[in-house]
Amino acid sequence: MRMTLAERVRLAVATLLHATGESQTDLATALGVSQAQVSRRQSGAAAWSLDDCDAVAAHFGIDVLDLLSGPTRASEALPEGRRRSPGRRPAVVRPLAREESTR
Repeated sequence: MRMTLAERVRLAVATLLHATGESQTDLATALGVSQAQVSRRQSGAAAWSLDDCDAVAAHFGIDVLDLLSGPTRASEALPEGRRRSPGRRPAVVRPLAREESTR
């Protein structure tokens, strides 16, 4: 059974959150949306838009095509400096500048 693109993106986002040690709240802050909006997108109640995907990929420092490819490729593309290591706290999350979030 093939995964839909929506499922691939949700799983990739979940994998990236886990790999970096960030929470949905951290991602929401970086994207300038509420945690509830991230939760709805992650549950499938709402879809990640293409603009959202661009912003998520930029936040994690990966190419949007790696995000769209699914969790394995997204995880492989994650820069080493973004990965959490045992005992290391997640990096501080800063909101994307308005112009960065609309690219």
